[in-house]
Amino acid sequence: MTSMSKDKIVNSVPQTGFFGHPKGLFTLFFTEFWERFSYYGMRALLLYFMYTEVSSGGLGIEDGTAKSIMAIYGSLVYMSGIIGGWIADRLLGAQRTVFHGGVLIMLGHIILALPAGKTALFISMFLIVIGTGLLKPNVSNIVGDMYSPQDNRRDSGFSIFYMGINMGAFIAPFIVGTIGQEYNYHLGFGTAAIGMFLGLVMFLITQKKSLGLAGTYVPNPLAQDEKKKVFGRFALGTVVIMLLAAITVPTGILTINRFTYLVSILGIVIPALYFIVMYRSPKTNEDEKSRLLAYIPLFVAAMVFWAIAEQGSIILAEYADKRTDLSVFGMTLQSSWFQSLNPLFIIALAPIFAGMWVKLGDRQPSTSKKFSYGLFFAGLSFVVMIIPAWLGGVDTLVSPIWLVLSFLFVVIGELCLSPVGLSATTKLAPSAFSAQTMSLWFMSNASAQAINAQIVKLYTPDTEILYFGIIGGVSILLGVILYMSSPKIQSFMRGVK
Repeated sequence: MTSMSKDKIVNSVPQTGFFGHPKGLFTLFFTEFWERFSYYGMRALLLYFMYTEVSSGGLGIEDGTAKSIMAIYGSLVYMSGIIGGWIADRLLGAQRTVFHGGVLIMLGHIILALPAGKTALFISMFLIVIGTGLLKPNVSNIVGDMYSPQDNRRDSGFSIFYMGINMGAFIAPFIVGTIGQEYNYHLGFGTAAIGMFLGLVMFLITQKKSLGLAGTYVPNPLAQDEKKKVFGRFALGTVVIMLLAAITVPTGILTINRFTYLVSILGIVIPALYFIVMYRSPKTNEDEKSRLLAYIPLFVAAMVFWAIAEQGSIILAEYADKRTDLSVFGMTLQSSWFQSLNPLFIIALAPIFAGMWVKLGDRQPSTSKKFSYGLFFAGLSFVVMIIPAWLGGVDTLVSPIWLVLSFLFVVIGELCLSPVGLSATTKLAPSAFSAQTMSLWFMSNASAQAINAQIVKLYTPDTEILYFGIIGGVSILLGVILYMSSPKIQSFMRGVK
């Protein structure tokens, strides 16, 4: 996109109207607010819905399989962002891609709200995975489009936008989770669908007056002859996948467990191929190759961190449901409410961390040391969960305070690692692969959840102490190793701080 075209896009957006920011930030704030409300509301219920007995309104899926499905689901959501970015860049533009993604998400929740068993579950998951991949990365791109590169409001605008994400995630479990657990799971999923519907209505009503040309262009459109090739390959691939599914599913060759193993393998293979292709490319110079080598331990650290953090909606969700005393001060808590702790702590602590890094200036820790702190606190969030089992055994209900502490520690770790990782990715990426390297960063979460699909099966009350202790201990140990290796990693960064 040329400088002139960028100026044209920025000038088409009303530059005041939402807390001193472009008017379109209001549109995108509430679109993402309601999208996250629908997604995190659904996710707060999904595990319980899967493993609850059919007679009690669930699907009766075995616990280990249900937890594995949750992990694969999260992995595929992050992987699908690559598809969404490509469609926006080559076919539709960000605005149209966001709208179509929202429609698919809403349809997915509507199908999940129908009492149609496991078939509805998997159709719903497919629609929400694709829909989230279309919507989530492209909403952020539209936010960036509304500001000129020199606009000093940009970082503040993204901070406000990020608050919308976490506010939607915070209130969703209290509304969707309560309705689903106290009344009916399908009614809860229907409430999530209403949330996405409100987001779509907000987007449609305000987009023309608020967003201007932001996200309407196609940055790298397919030529006519390219379209024929791409659509032909897409059609052929779809037919092949449908034929394979038609053969392998009824015959029992492709089972849920085998599918999770397949995705788990892909979660390791895809990022490995990314690194190999970028490192061996003639477009990558010697300094960039050195920086890629420095990026590998950071990527591995991010995978370990997200493997623990994402178990908040799986292992800790089950712990809240089955191992936690939900009666507090005469009030009965819903187990789904604990999913609000993560966004609550982020909203409370993110400004503190942002201010702390600014105040420290040149005295702040290096990138790899910040990552090591992230691993330490992630490990601590699991190690602390050993204490209630060690004190009272695994057959008693424990105080909710242990879950609160666990979520608090992992959020502290997230604020040490996640925003720092985004920044490091932009600095260490080879210039010819800047967009792909950012996709690779998000793959760290997808890969972590793909690996989780096999790990979470190992958790039971009987293995609780070993499970939390080994995983937490490994994370802390890797944090120590990363901290000690920090000077060496810094030397590979070739001047990047």
